[in-house]
Amino acid sequence: MTAEPLDAPCRRFLDDVTAALREVSTGVTGVRTDELGQDAALEAFNLVAGLVASDRTVTDDELWAMLGAFGPLLRTQLAGATPDTVRASGLVKAQASFASKPSTMFEVLLAADQRGTSSHARAYYAAAVEIAFAVAALDLHTSDAELTEIERFRGMLLQAIERMEAGRVLVGARDAAARPATHAGEDAPARPIDDLLAELDALVGLDGVKHEVKLVTNLLRVQKIRAERGLPVLEQSRHLIFTGNPGTGKTTVARLLAQIYRTLGVVRRGHLVETDRAGLVAGYVGQTAPLVQARFDEADEGVLLIDEAYALVRGGERDFGREAIDTIVKLIEDRRDRIVVVMAGYPDEMDELIQANPGLRSRFPKVIHFPDYTTDELLQILDGLGARGGYRMDDPARARARTWLDSITRDKGFGNGRTARNLFEAAVSAQATRLAPVASPTDEQLTLILADDIPAPGEGPVTVPKPPTDNV
Repeated sequence: MTAEPLDAPCRRFLDDVTAALREVSTGVTGVRTDELGQDAALEAFNLVAGLVASDRTVTDDELWAMLGAFGPLLRTQLAGATPDTVRASGLVKAQASFASKPSTMFEVLLAADQRGTSSHARAYYAAAVEIAFAVAALDLHTSDAELTEIERFRGMLLQAIERMEAGRVLVGARDAAARPATHAGEDAPARPIDDLLAELDALVGLDGVKHEVKLVTNLLRVQKIRAERGLPVLEQSRHLIFTGNPGTGKTTVARLLAQIYRTLGVVRRGHLVETDRAGLVAGYVGQTAPLVQARFDEADEGVLLIDEAYALVRGGERDFGREAIDTIVKLIEDRRDRIVVVMAGYPDEMDELIQANPGLRSRFPKVIHFPDYTTDELLQILDGLGARGGYRMDDPARARARTWLDSITRDKGFGNGRTARNLFEAAVSAQATRLAPVASPTDEQLTLILADDIPAPGEGPVTVPKPPTDNV
């Protein structure tokens, strides 16, 4: 093992954090600026040690990489050490909890940013996260536990920064100014991973889905690092199955995932194309395969979402659904470096689909389940719809909306976010009817939803027509 895997990220951390410490220390009595580089190097060492020890398995490859990176940086005996001597010293084990909470150095930089307009904590964050992924890339196999630990560490630092920045007007102005312009006919620029994951986190509910998407994202980041270094990468299918009832956000998450894939270089464009059985299966011999190919052509260098995919195996003997499946399997193999396919539908029916073709199970090994929204989550969706439309519910209206949502049967036909949207639209329509006789309604009247605007249990919207997307 050479020293190269950790050299670059550790030196970046050293450079960026040392510069930040020098600026923060300007004019502070008693601070030896000539020692700040050693402070930053020790911080990086403790971080690497903590991340290496976090999965309780410390390999020789990891220790050799640490020795190669920090031997020249720290005034210690590391340069002449071996993995066995490092283990015997207990240096790594002693830092096992280092990454479990924000370090003192990070908090110092955070406090300095709070007092002014600097972004030192973000510089620390960016360099530290780069180190975390570099550590995970040292071994050929990266466990879910390692990926989860990276996400916990990343989220912990980022949340602290965002809490600090929440009151600074500068943040919005800075981010807007940094956003590159998009010209007509061009794809929008690839978005930063942190922005995409923040948008994912902002979705109502879906905690398990968010966790799984982050595991997929973090594994791709580790694999990208190994590939860039010319190291072996375990081949894993990137195609996914989404299961769950309608209206649970499957399309919204698929669209975010497509952009994540683009940012990480899995696909070049990162757009999402949606289709279903009607867009894949023709009624005559010889027409189905070209139809499937046309959908793949549309989604080339992006993501193809096949909704209600189980319907492909629901036809009779003269049906061409199975021909569509066979063509999908072939095109997935032919274009494995150009497209990602997501199949979506009800859990039991999707299992039936996978059983219908032996090639599907190996190409779609990962299933992400989208649970039904709880009543509290549906109320959050209602609030979001109201905020976007300039409406709000008073307390009695909220109580009646809760009662109405609780009365809905949560079976396979439950519309989830679409049910919330239908309820919101019914309430807005009822409010408009109520205010029609009022000659000059006030702004308060025009924006307030009252209890009488909410249907009683058993009344109101009962059907949930499917909109173009799963967005709620």
